[in-house]
Amino acid sequence: MKTDLAKTLSIRGQHGLFTYIAQSRTGAIVEAFEDKKRYNFSANAGITTLEDISIYTTEGEVKLSEVFTRMHEVLADADAPGAKSSDKELKALFEKALPSYDADRFYVSHMKKVVEWYNALKKYASLEFVTEEEREAQAKGEEA
Repeated sequence: MKTDLAKTLSIRGQHGLFTYIAQSRTGAIVEAFEDKKRYNFSANAGITTLEDISIYTTEGEVKLSEVFTRMHEVLADADAPGAKSSDKELKALFEKALPSYDADRFYVSHMKKVVEWYNALKKYASLEFVTEEEREAQAKGEEA
């Protein structure tokens, strides 16, 4: 099953990724990828969808889904280096997967987040992503 990055969330101060379940009176109900526990986070908790994240390159910005796809092409079935890997190892991965990344605006701390997310998606979800067209078709199907 494809992963919908529009419903895949990163929450400031929380480890791991979450799936959006429903809106609550005060924010959002989410489910953790790792343990499938559900949580209620307030609207001001710093919730970001992975769909909204892009990586700076010298040619502009590249959507995170494209970055994950390129990383998968480079890594094949192997996991990405962990967030505790050396800066050199992380930079080497991104130089292969996204050679035009902007070193002045895409820091090692960002790389660590991206590899954590990549490994979480690989382990708990899928590295195939729902496209905007598929999302729109699904929304039209629900309206009917």
